[in-house]
Amino acid sequence: MALDPGAPPRPFSPASVGSGRSSPGPRTARKQLEDGLFKKDKAYRKFSTVIERALGSFDTAQQEWADYISFLGRLLKALQTHPNELIVLPHSGQIATRLAQSLNPSLPSGVHQKALEVYSYIFSLIGTQALSQDLRLYFPGLSSVLSFASLTVRPLYLGLLEEHLVQLDVSALRPALKSIILSLLPGLEEDTSEDFDRTLSLVDKIRASVRDQHTLDEESDSPGGDDFFWQCFFLASITGSTRRQGALAYLTRRLPKLGNPKRRNSTVSNGDASTRRDLDQLSPEAQAVVSPEPGLLVRCFASGLSDNQILIQRGFLDLLVTHVPLDSPILQQKINGKDLELLVGSAVGVVTRRDMSLNRRLWAWLLGPEPSVDTDGANEPASSTDEPKVSATAVYFTQYGFGALRRYLLNVFESKKLTPSERAKPFRLCLSLMDRWEVGGLLVTDVFVPAMRSAYAYRQVGSKEEVEEVQRSANIFFDGVESGLIWGEMVRLIASALSDANSEEAITQLNLVKFVTTKFNIREEEMIVCHIPIAFLTLLSMLHQRIRQKAAMGNELQTLALDIAETLLNIVPERAFHPQPLNGDHASNARFTTFEKVESMLGDIRHFYVQERGNLGISKPPLSSSDLGPAVLGIVHALLNHALRSPEKSTLIEQLAKILSTLALKMRNSSILEHLDIFPAFQTILSDCSTDPEKKIASFPIASSISGLLTSFHRAGALRSHTKKEDVKSIVLLLVDILWWHLSPTFPKYHVEAVRHLRQLEIVTAPARVIEAVITSSVASPNSLSGKSSRSTRVDAVRHFSVLWVHSVQLQGTRGERTRGHHRGSSVTISGDQPGQQDFSRILTRPLLLVLDALADENTELYNFVSTWFQSLSSVSEVFLVLVRGLRSLNVIDRMMSNGSDPRADALDGDVDDSPECLHLLRHLYHLVRLSSDQIWITLAGATVTISKRKSDDSEVISLQAFLVQMSLQVLKVGGNSAGPFTAHLAMPIRRVALQLLRQIFHGPYALPLRDLEIETPLLRMLIQSVEEQDTEIQPLLLDLVLLASRLRIQDAPAAARLRRQTRANSIASRLSFQNERGEDESHSNMPVHPPPQLIECIRLGISSSSRSCLDSWVDFLTEVLVIYEETIFQNLIPLVESFCKQISSVFDALRSVFAKLSTTKEMSPEPTLISLLNGLEQILARAHERLLAEEAKSAGTKSPDQPQSFFGNMVTGILSPEISQARSPSANNRLAVLLSFQDTVRISFSIWSWAGYSQDNDTQDAGSAATFAYTSLRMRNRARRILEHLFAAEPLECLETLAMVWCRSFEEQRAPPFGLLHVLDGSKPKNTIPAIFNAIYSRTNPHALEQTRVTTLTSELSDVELVGFLIGYTTSIEDDAMDEIWPDCMTFLRDVLGNPMPHRQILPGLLEFTTALAQKLDNTSFGDQRRMRRELSDLFTRLLTATFTTRGSVVDLPSSSASDKPRSQVETRSSRLLDVVEILATTIPKLGLILETNDRIAAVGNSICTSVLNPVFRSRNFPENVTRATLDLLYQLSRIPQSSKSWKREANEAFNDPRFLATPFDLIESGWMPILRQLSLSDRDRIPELLSRVSSPTTAGIVFGVGAVSARLEADRRTQLAIRRVTLLAMAADEDSYVQHLPLIKEKLVDLLSATSTSSPSSATRADLYLLLRALILRTSPTQLAPLWPILNSELHVALSSLLPESESLVQETYSAPALLQACKLLDLLIAIAPDDFQLIEWLYVTDTIDTVYRPSNWHPTALVDEISDELGSLGQMSPGAGLSSTQTSNMGGKRRMLLEVDSDLDVKRMDKSEIVVKVLRPWFGHLSIAAFEGVYGMGSPDLEHCEKMVLRDICDDATIV
Repeated sequence: MALDPGAPPRPFSPASVGSGRSSPGPRTARKQLEDGLFKKDKAYRKFSTVIERALGSFDTAQQEWADYISFLGRLLKALQTHPNELIVLPHSGQIATRLAQSLNPSLPSGVHQKALEVYSYIFSLIGTQALSQDLRLYFPGLSSVLSFASLTVRPLYLGLLEEHLVQLDVSALRPALKSIILSLLPGLEEDTSEDFDRTLSLVDKIRASVRDQHTLDEESDSPGGDDFFWQCFFLASITGSTRRQGALAYLTRRLPKLGNPKRRNSTVSNGDASTRRDLDQLSPEAQAVVSPEPGLLVRCFASGLSDNQILIQRGFLDLLVTHVPLDSPILQQKINGKDLELLVGSAVGVVTRRDMSLNRRLWAWLLGPEPSVDTDGANEPASSTDEPKVSATAVYFTQYGFGALRRYLLNVFESKKLTPSERAKPFRLCLSLMDRWEVGGLLVTDVFVPAMRSAYAYRQVGSKEEVEEVQRSANIFFDGVESGLIWGEMVRLIASALSDANSEEAITQLNLVKFVTTKFNIREEEMIVCHIPIAFLTLLSMLHQRIRQKAAMGNELQTLALDIAETLLNIVPERAFHPQPLNGDHASNARFTTFEKVESMLGDIRHFYVQERGNLGISKPPLSSSDLGPAVLGIVHALLNHALRSPEKSTLIEQLAKILSTLALKMRNSSILEHLDIFPAFQTILSDCSTDPEKKIASFPIASSISGLLTSFHRAGALRSHTKKEDVKSIVLLLVDILWWHLSPTFPKYHVEAVRHLRQLEIVTAPARVIEAVITSSVASPNSLSGKSSRSTRVDAVRHFSVLWVHSVQLQGTRGERTRGHHRGSSVTISGDQPGQQDFSRILTRPLLLVLDALADENTELYNFVSTWFQSLSSVSEVFLVLVRGLRSLNVIDRMMSNGSDPRADALDGDVDDSPECLHLLRHLYHLVRLSSDQIWITLAGATVTISKRKSDDSEVISLQAFLVQMSLQVLKVGGNSAGPFTAHLAMPIRRVALQLLRQIFHGPYALPLRDLEIETPLLRMLIQSVEEQDTEIQPLLLDLVLLASRLRIQDAPAAARLRRQTRANSIASRLSFQNERGEDESHSNMPVHPPPQLIECIRLGISSSSRSCLDSWVDFLTEVLVIYEETIFQNLIPLVESFCKQISSVFDALRSVFAKLSTTKEMSPEPTLISLLNGLEQILARAHERLLAEEAKSAGTKSPDQPQSFFGNMVTGILSPEISQARSPSANNRLAVLLSFQDTVRISFSIWSWAGYSQDNDTQDAGSAATFAYTSLRMRNRARRILEHLFAAEPLECLETLAMVWCRSFEEQRAPPFGLLHVLDGSKPKNTIPAIFNAIYSRTNPHALEQTRVTTLTSELSDVELVGFLIGYTTSIEDDAMDEIWPDCMTFLRDVLGNPMPHRQILPGLLEFTTALAQKLDNTSFGDQRRMRRELSDLFTRLLTATFTTRGSVVDLPSSSASDKPRSQVETRSSRLLDVVEILATTIPKLGLILETNDRIAAVGNSICTSVLNPVFRSRNFPENVTRATLDLLYQLSRIPQSSKSWKREANEAFNDPRFLATPFDLIESGWMPILRQLSLSDRDRIPELLSRVSSPTTAGIVFGVGAVSARLEADRRTQLAIRRVTLLAMAADEDSYVQHLPLIKEKLVDLLSATSTSSPSSATRADLYLLLRALILRTSPTQLAPLWPILNSELHVALSSLLPESESLVQETYSAPALLQACKLLDLLIAIAPDDFQLIEWLYVTDTIDTVYRPSNWHPTALVDEISDELGSLGQMSPGAGLSSTQTSNMGGKRRMLLEVDSDLDVKRMDKSEIVVKVLRPWFGHLSIAAFEGVYGMGSPDLEHCEKMVLRDICDDATIV
């Protein structure tokens, strides 16, 4: 029976109570018997005295090996004086301890031989019966001898055991059998040694000795009588990893073969009945191996197969093959399934070593013996015998090993272990097992999906690096699996998920399929041509089958399934569909595959993957390539038709449309596409969406899908038939209606996408120009598309067109069809033919002309919108391009401009009269130019026109306005009554419009270059002609035009240039005008005019609540009002700016919500509204700042030229200057109002700028409008950046402070945007920003030292400390190459601060970190004189450090971010950190090598820090409460610098030696002090001897009855406890074996202190601390180095626990107090948990370590000390509810073994007396220790060393246990 955690515990034998004992009697009872019988015997007393005298000679220090031989000789002589009549040996316990100490491995073999001689004499002296009782005394010393004995010692040792041990009674050998086996195993490691046979024979003799004939005769469960031996042997092999080689040698020679010999010639049995029969036929010896617990055999082999040595693994594999075959009835019937899984799993684990010898043995065990070949078939060919062999081995593995291995791998894949190595191990195992098809071919089918699930599940919990490690192993495994098997499982998952489509498991399965298709390599040729198309067809077929059956199916499942289908389809190449030709009978008869045939295909697919395993080598694909296309196309067609009936499923429609589009393109030119009958469904759903306004809102995804589908059909050649074209035309009309509706400015979510779809539809209907006609009709008659239900106006239609125009031009520019700069004019080519120019304007020209018609009527709402739009249109050059191209294409204009004929000549015969078109276009040009916007003037002056002559190759490049002037002049040359080429009644209107156009152009700001045309001469001729012809209609216009031309002619060129530059700067670069000088025309000599009281409030109300369509009018009105009432602008500035900022914030929030996934459908137009509001806000700030500068220029006084100048001015002058008056002047109040407005603007502009680049809500944005979002966000960012640039140019210091405040008030994850903005602003380079930050700091620390113009107004709520933090962050963010720009300013600033450090004392710690940042930047660059700069920086840092300590006083009293327990926000923590000198120094010290040049300076700085920071802390009266984590971090960083070793060690030792040190909180010691003590142990190896030298030896002289004896004893105890705990703490902090050289000294001190009594000084109260030291030594010392301590430890632990027995002496009970007993039990608990090798040899003394723990014989009595104590105390059998004990190990295999004795925090042990602790804490622990120890071994768990070390540290830090 394997241990089952759920099974009830086995009861103790009732015979153990009140019955006679056959085992040795109790220890104390026998001792009392000796004292009672022989104490009065004179011979006994004399003999005892002789022995005591001999033992006393050992108390002196044994320095040399000769001392040991001398002592052993004296002891032997004393023993030889034994009287014959005595039957006992006095002082036997002390004798056994001294003999064990003499068998120290470090002593020479001569000492060992002498000790064995004494042992032999004692055993002969006391006899067999006494030896049986005292075996627990003598054998622990002998148990480890064979592991280190020399060749001369081994025969003596074996002879001793053969002579005395074998003869002992079985009741004495049985408890110690495991220890005896472990002690003999080292003699079996070398089978060629001289003592191998003798040792083997000895083990056999012991095996025979422990046979209990009574058990053998009466109990049938133990056949053969060797069951107990084998159980103990297996336990020894499991726990004794270092002795496993000897165990393997014995098993190889003595383990019975557990297989049935009769079955070796037959690889397959006949079932369970045959196996049970074979189990009954096993030999008694074989049955004894697995009785009573077969699980130990399995764990013995499992531990051997998991050994680190490959030879041991190979030996156990050989044992499996020869002795424990896989078909053994024991493995198949006797053990349970879990144990077989453990054995098989351990065996297959050897494949990870990649060793052929191991793999060969593993395959032999898993696949069984080779089948025998009959002699009759010897002459048959090889091919006839190979197949039976292969099939026989496969059947063997399938029947006996497949199930266990499969379950093991499944359990490993389903485990929750998080380490990547453990998660990757099963993938490597499977990959190695696939080397043999008999194993891997069967396993992979069952474990492939769980393996993929494991990899998928780990992605949800592991970090990126861990996931990548596991994914690499999973990829290798995946690549090794056959593609047919992979896709067979994928198809099964798909079918299973879609068959049960309403469960969460279905979604999980499809997510797994998606994971496999996206994260693994599925692009092999066989996959993409065969398997993936099959999976694609299966998925769509199952989905369609569910829909046909009208079964419920969630949208999430359908979306996920179609997502997978789309992924699979994108992988399938076109050749997998084999498109059919268009001509021929076969093409004409192509049809979709019927659903019945698809069902048949699914059956073939199922058979292909289930029966044929998806193997293309033995079977054909279930469907041909010619059948695939019609099948999938028909299914997708049906699915889309069904989805179109539910418009609310727009996501599904979109996915299906994408799939159908991709499918059509992959089946390009296939005749099957002609049979698509989906257009009626398109018409139905689009008609429904068009007529219902509510549906139209959400109809864009559907329209987008249909548009993309039509485009794909067009490219695939599926729209060639006439019927299809008619259907497409009707669908396009409906699509345009929906797309046109979504171009509304109030619904900006899909603008870019809608324009793209219109362009694609234009390609589909290119010859018919349907899109242009529909859009033109929409602009002319807005209700022509939407029907009567729509109430759209022409203004709405034009707004839609404006959106279409803007994005069409933007898309055209993106594709590279025309390149244009933002502020540069366009280059327009005008020639006779215009190829390539009609792409984007093909659908825009006619609608644009209709929009331009609105400029003719100024009294309409339409005019207001169109005029405003054209004035602000950045692409107005494209409008001129359309108009000029139209004019140039006219016959009359072309003839006049190109061939140079008389313009007054009549039109040629055959030419078309296009005079109306000419008049129409000229009027459009005039109306456009009349708008007089800056953008229009810039376009007219900057755009160029290339005129190509028709009859020659010459061409001329002129400006656009020059072209218009020349064209107008040619028109005007047609004079008088002659109409020339124009129609008679249109000639005069054409000339009038031409004159008006010329007049408007010459009124423009860029008309100066036109004077070179000398147009006044022809104008004068025209004027003369008009006078002669009495044409009075155009004379006034000509006069005005002549006058304008004449003025232009005589205008001063430099003045005009200045005017042009000013106009260009005002219009293009900025609306802000921050000039100190004003023109003469702008003088303000008049008295200020106050506006009406209601005006400002009215403006605010209008800005806040007016309709967005007239917002530009309000902004223009405000601009004009500001000019009129600019004298009173400051009184109303803040309310106005507040209103604008509030509206901007509101509109910006609305704009952000537009692009959210769950955006509302409320009509709004946030983008143009936001632009208008920003323009208005910029106008207000520009006018206010301009007025402020003008006032300050008038009132500013001149500065004395001899005033000294420096970076911060003259310090003394600043200090001696008179105090600034507290009363603010009017100018100061005005500046305050302007700066507050600037701050608000900077904040709102920064939030807009950081929207797209640093926004936290990018994940919530709708992916369907990504293009529009990118366009809109980029536009908003650019506009906000321009405003910020202007603000920084005007008031850099105040704006920088505002940005710094935003940074300081933000959280850690939001701190990047301010620095990112500073890096992109033109005027915020580091050379400008760093001095501005210095000015801001100085304005708060010492403003008198600055020039008045450089002092900030302190309007920002920033402290000097926060500004230093901003300075550090900005310096860290800049590029290293910028150091050469900021270095001089930084050095000047630091020198000025050090010149007068007192005002700056709060920021000095922050400046230390700033200096560190400069050093890091300097280390990454190579500019300038590096040596000089490093020396300068080193000097400044040293002076800063000195100034910090000098000005800020004692560091003990400084604020610390770590000292306060109050919760703080991130902002408060960041600010307080800059005040914490200790924390800043802790981060600075690791970089001292970069800052300081020489080692001497580093040492000096380290010494200064220790003196000024650490020394006051550690010597404070508040120590250790004043020690923070930052202080310990600082000390730890100092300890890592070699140059400061002397100073930091002095401070660390001072704190460590303080008696209050152990009062430090545990967490601080564990995380803070332990690394420091480790550094201390590495640098000072003599620390422990120094501490031990302070411990005095126990003495009783003069203190027993003297005055103050108790207080003296308590003081001695306290000193000793503190010293021992310091030694323990150092041992725990050091690395393993760090203090091995001091182990003899520690051992000497331990022996000395263990002799203390309750009345000595120090007393036995220190025993608990000694046990604590022993626990630390066990954890920090290797087992081989601990050998000298085991005799002492065993003796002391035995006596301590024995004191709990009632028969123990009262003196012993007084010696061991409650804390000492508790620590002794914890010591034993630790030893059992970690199980050192040497402790396993004596473990039987304390706990029952054999199978008797669980399977107790009927006559069993406790012999282990713990069991005896539990029996005496009356074990409860169950844990006490208040005990609070933890489990030693988990119930699962491989769990961690932990200490069992963990006292619950609810129990106050310190207040309990000894008896209460024994009852409430120790009694439950004693009752469960043995079974817990056995379960730990049985569970094969590793010790939890981290938990054990933590418990030791907690006991060390428990200062309440100190006297």
